[in-house]
Amino acid sequence: MKLHELRDNDGATKKKKRVGRGPGSGMGKTGGRGIKGQKSRSGVAIKGFEGGQMPLYQRLPKRGFNKPNRKAFAVVNLGLIQKFIDDKKLDAGAAITEDALVESGLVRRKLDGIRVLAKGDVTSKITLEVTGASKSAVEAVEKAGGTLTLPSVQAAE
Repeated sequence: MKLHELRDNDGATKKKKRVGRGPGSGMGKTGGRGIKGQKSRSGVAIKGFEGGQMPLYQRLPKRGFNKPNRKAFAVVNLGLIQKFIDDKKLDAGAAITEDALVESGLVRRKLDGIRVLAKGDVTSKITLEVTGASKSAVEAVEKAGGTLTLPSVQAAE
């Protein structure tokens, strides 16, 4: 294959419909907008407009609240940690810290810390040092003979 032979698959691209380009195009004169009325004119946006009646989206009450300073944790499942240990990307012998998890590529960035959840099985005896963990994750690691340490501020939630 040469550079000049490259092209999109059939049906991958579609030509833009050019309206208002003469009667022979089939989309000339009014350009598919019909005759007269607000929608036939330019500069019209009536998406939520209900003829002057209070629109539905304004009639319904607001709900909920987003906490501006909420903590965002990077989430890791125990099954993935075990998979990375099996693939020799993590060393089960050494303590697995948050930095080690980032270095191995299991977590992209720490955010406000890394939280471990109990999805999947852990068979290796590991020492985990992370910001947070679910109770079931702590139990699963201890059942496998390892330890999961958390900072004293945020004990296992």
